[in-house]
Amino acid sequence: MEPYKNWSREELIARLQHLDPHHDHPRPQQHPQSKPFDFNSYPKRKIALKFTYNGIHYGGMEFQRDPALPTVEGVLFDALVHTKLVDRAGGLDACGWQRCGRTDKGVSAGGQVVSLWVRSNLGEKTDAGAEVEEARIPNPEPTAIPASDSTDGPGLQGDFGLMGDFDDEPTNGSMPTQAAPPQAALEFPYVFALNHILPPTIRVLAWSPVADDFSARFSCRWRHYKYFFSAAGLDLDAMRDAAARLLGEHDFRNLCKVDASKQLTVFSRRILHTSVDRVDDDGDLCVFNLRGNAFLYNMVRHIMAILFLVGSGLEKPSIMSALLNADPARPLPAFRDSEDPPPRITGKPDYQIADPLPLMLWECGYDEGALDWRIDCSSNKGGDSAKSPLRGMICAHDRATITAALDAHFLKAAEAHHTPPQQYFPIGAPGIAPLPPGAMMSVPLGGGMVKRAGTYVPLLQRKRMPTPEEVNARYRLGRGAKKLERKAAVAAADDADE
Repeated sequence: MEPYKNWSREELIARLQHLDPHHDHPRPQQHPQSKPFDFNSYPKRKIALKFTYNGIHYGGMEFQRDPALPTVEGVLFDALVHTKLVDRAGGLDACGWQRCGRTDKGVSAGGQVVSLWVRSNLGEKTDAGAEVEEARIPNPEPTAIPASDSTDGPGLQGDFGLMGDFDDEPTNGSMPTQAAPPQAALEFPYVFALNHILPPTIRVLAWSPVADDFSARFSCRWRHYKYFFSAAGLDLDAMRDAAARLLGEHDFRNLCKVDASKQLTVFSRRILHTSVDRVDDDGDLCVFNLRGNAFLYNMVRHIMAILFLVGSGLEKPSIMSALLNADPARPLPAFRDSEDPPPRITGKPDYQIADPLPLMLWECGYDEGALDWRIDCSSNKGGDSAKSPLRGMICAHDRATITAALDAHFLKAAEAHHTPPQQYFPIGAPGIAPLPPGAMMSVPLGGGMVKRAGTYVPLLQRKRMPTPEEVNARYRLGRGAKKLERKAAVAAADDADE
């Protein structure tokens, strides 16, 4: 060391570089070789997941190839891949993915259900994945969640941020969440692990073991939708009268959007329950409850649009009976003795459907015993558990309440300088001024949206849209024919290869 005692820093560096044989040619970095995650070496089980999501942030529930907005299924599947619960290579089909309801763009859910096969911590693991550490920890911390590469796709977040019949009180559980059996402490913490990865607009609430033949879609016995709206300017009794006509089995071709690619020919659905209720006794916020065995494309929003027209006084409640009288083989009788039999409507009148924002798939109903909803053991401990989704959801609700209060005060400040618009709805109601000639009216569409119009054309006097038979035939001759040709070409190529 003595010869180098008085050397400068630069002289020492130069000497080290001279002595290092790899200075001009640095040695390549050695990256540890790790085997790919082998899903086949792990036990699997079929489960159901129950979750909620705010649809305003998504382009619908159903997975899409190149969506303009992320889809709920796409984001949830990415989270399942990120936590190594399913294999991305197989896609939705390989894990037996089934959804209960296909909500559209902007529509939310409070109790959506999907069923699928996932990795389990219960059972024996084969030697094929011996070098991959298995997560068998009852209460894992965030660092115990398996990492993912950068191909997991958009919509994933590494931590919570701020998120960490029906006259009874609101509930959306087919069965109450039960205390988990002792062996469940060894199972993968599905709820916590997924919520740790998912954005706060999607929250997994519970999971349930299910039978191998269980399907979230085909095992569902009924679906319950809620549509929230303001009662201002609406006759709630008239809306209840119109809604009551939906009960039973009817042909809903005039109250849905025909999806030609599905080539549907049967439009009968059974409605089990309807009600128009106030959310709070002292407020204007109301909710339309609709429960049925199945629903057609945009069916609830079509129904709600008609209820708004009835509540505004622009249509009579009997218009609902007329729109349901679409099957010539099953003509509807008069709804009550004081009414005439409804006219038969073979083509849907042209009308705008209700806004998607207030619509929610609230609950999916299954046979008793089909589901046993569970949460992670640590999520049910006392105190402010970071593994429960409730804390983040409470914070989000508080912020939404404050935002609503701010908007109410903005409105109050504006009313000090501007005259509120004249209320003309419901038409003909006591204390409601008649609509002056030439005045513009704001027909409600829900979610704070209105349609401005100077005159109103009754539904039965409007132009009729093509019938489902015409829509289906046009598709088969156009886009549908091309699709069939492509399928035939692929099938022919496969036969040639064999």
